[in-house]
Parts: sequence; C-alpha cells; structure tokens
Amino acid sequence: MTIDWNAFTPWSALGGGVLIGLAAAIYVLFNGRIAGVSGILGGLLRPNPADVSWRIAFLAGLIITPGLFWLIGHPQVVSIDSSYPALILAGLLVGVGTRLGSGCTSGHGVCGISRFSPRSLVATAGFMAAGFITVYVIRHLLGM
Repeated sequence: MTIDWNAFTPWSALGGGVLIGLAAAIYVLFNGRIAGVSGILGGLLRPNPADVSWRIAFLAGLIITPGLFWLIGHPQVVSIDSSYPALILAGLLVGVGTRLGSGCTSGHGVCGISRFSPRSLVATAGFMAAGFITVYVIRHLLGM
C-alpha cells in the first residue's frame, strides 16, 4: 500500500475532526443529546411534536453546509465509481447496520467513544472491521 502524497491532507483532516468533535461536544452540552445522525433521522419517522423542529434544523444543516462551502470557493470534484444499484444496496445495508448496532458512526464513533462507552467502543470496532473486510472482498477478491 502506498500513500498518494499529493492527496494527503493531514491538516485539513485534523481541522475537520476538531470541528466535528467540537460540534458534538457543544450539542451534548447545550441540548443534552447525542449527535447520532441515524437517531436524529429516525426520530422523524416516529415524530414527537416537541422534537421535530430541532431534528429538521440539524438535518438541514447537514444538507446545506456543503453547498455553502462550495459557494465560499472550495468546490470539490466528486467522483463515484459505483453503480446506482450498488449505492442503493450499500445505503440499505448501512441502514440495517445502524438498527442492529443501535446507532451509527456519528453516535457511537464520535459521541460514544468520547464518553468511553464500552458499547460504542465495540460497535465502532465492528463498523471499522466490516468496512475493512468489505473493501478487501470487493476490491481484491472480486476485483470490482
């Protein structure tokens, strides 16, 4: 394995990680809730009228922010080399995984690990292992 040094961006990655961690910390401090995206989205599927507005605002921020970043002058070229059926299947599998794991990578991986939750440590290790295995099988064994 080699690193593409032209695409290696440790400082922007570190900055992004710090911003995500800071946002999650502020969210839990001011709202007393975990910033788990699957739980926030899932709450809209079985709505509680008192919770709908903040859930929509949170998700709208996730959708609007990349557009604002692009407008500021940092357009990114997005290249996806998978078919639509593969992307749909992957999305469904991630959805099933978040239900089975009682949360997603943001809830377990960012918020849970920062709280030293044993369940989140195990769940995140499982997410990572599943990702490693999937990439290895698809890219190296199946050659896709």
